Amino acid sequence: MAQPPLLLAAVDLGSNSFRLIVGRVEETGAGSQIYPVDALRETVRLAAGLSGDKLLDQASQVRGWDALKRFGERLRDFHPEHVRAVATNTLRIAKNAADFLHEAEAALGFPIEVIAGREEARLIYAGAAHSVPASPGKRLVVDIGGGSTEFIIGAHYTPLQMESLYIGCVSHSRTFFPAGNVDAYTMRQAELAAAREIQIIASEYKKTGWDQAIGSSGTARALAELIEANGFNDSGVTHGISRGGLERLKRALLKAENVNRLKLVALKADRIPVLAGGLSIMLAVFDELDIRYVDTTDGALRLGVLYDLLGRSQHEDMRTVTVEGCMRRYGADRAQVRRISELALHFYNQFTEPDAERRAESLMFLGWAAALHEIGLSISHSAYHKHSAYITSHADMPGFSRTDQARLAALVLGHVGKLGKLAQAREVEWRLLFCLRLAVLLCRRRADNGLPEIQVAEAHGGYEVRIPGRWVKHNPLTDYSLIQEAAEWEKVRMPYRVVYGD
Repeated sequence: MAQPPLLLAAVDLGSNSFRLIVGRVEETGAGSQIYPVDALRETVRLAAGLSGDKLLDQASQVRGWDALKRFGERLRDFHPEHVRAVATNTLRIAKNAADFLHEAEAALGFPIEVIAGREEARLIYAGAAHSVPASPGKRLVVDIGGGSTEFIIGAHYTPLQMESLYIGCVSHSRTFFPAGNVDAYTMRQAELAAAREIQIIASEYKKTGWDQAIGSSGTARALAELIEANGFNDSGVTHGISRGGLERLKRALLKAENVNRLKLVALKADRIPVLAGGLSIMLAVFDELDIRYVDTTDGALRLGVLYDLLGRSQHEDMRTVTVEGCMRRYGADRAQVRRISELALHFYNQFTEPDAERRAESLMFLGWAAALHEIGLSISHSAYHKHSAYITSHADMPGFSRTDQARLAALVLGHVGKLGKLAQAREVEWRLLFCLRLAVLLCRRRADNGLPEIQVAEAHGGYEVRIPGRWVKHNPLTDYSLIQEAAEWEKVRMPYRVVYGD
């Protein structure tokens, strides 16, 4: 009898929100993967209940206990070794934290650890690193929480520098925007206050340097959603947070004069009280660290806790692990995937690509597209490529950015059928698509019967396929399909020539 999947749970008692995430551990040939299967979030705003003499008021404590009782019901059947609960900045500094935690542990049913700032930073980096694409250089992760902000520079899955500063969206909003009023002077004072804290680490961090900046968790995601949904980002930037996007959001906030009067698409009610504080901190982060663009991810402390609980380091590219999981989940025909992948990669390797890093990335994407192109068959054979593309575009795919998923979905959507459907797509890589479509066409029999040597090249702004004429005469369906394929490429104004050799 098959063993039930291992479920792990992480509880994050943050200064703004309490969160619970339940993850299923899946073992694949490429490594272990944690897939979130359930999540709960309660806006407790614990830091708002912290008095000047560092005592939590009764109301905020009750909000926290009530939330944890609900979490406790969800976790009632979990083994203690499969649950880890951590508390962050507010409970690090509250003088009556012990009293709160006594009742909190009874409500949750599990022990709660108050973790140090640097440990929080380490776990945040682990979560972020497991939820974004692997990259060869260093990355900076910034997590603006309710009571503190963590800054981590790391490479792959290893943090190199970690700092936790006492600036957060709840505490900053309460200090500078207590009634929600916003004006240019107050906003500037809030930015300067955050900048003074960041200046302590700025020089050392810039000296270390990074190749990619990532904003993790609630504040960064909320800002990104607002900026994206309202078209505030700089020209050409579709995802994440640009410097210009922050300024346009700031201008909208100043024009409203009070956060409660701000009318923007995607503005969530629970984010309104902490928006001004979070925005002022992010502006200071950009200014002090000379950042122009930040990508975002939901993977942060909670996901890091899950991987820490799993008790193992992962050094594989998470995207490969994710693709392997998708193949298994949707019942991909592995033999066909192998045929098409090998052939598509063989075609791509015939092209000139001087940039070794770009070649490696292209080969990975081509292999992933081959692995996922038929997963839509699990839904329906009719228009299966559209189902495959929808899954690829919208599924929770740890390690893939939204841009990566869009690139992959375009390849999956375009591997068969009319090319005109890709006219509006931004992420089409025609060279990869050519290789994938040709491989799919030639592997239609789904058998290892062998193919002749086929040469491909770029020519006259399009593509050329050289194939033995003698072999084509014995394979009339392939001949007919190649003629149709050439006509399809001509429709999108890309020449496609089939040359029959000896």
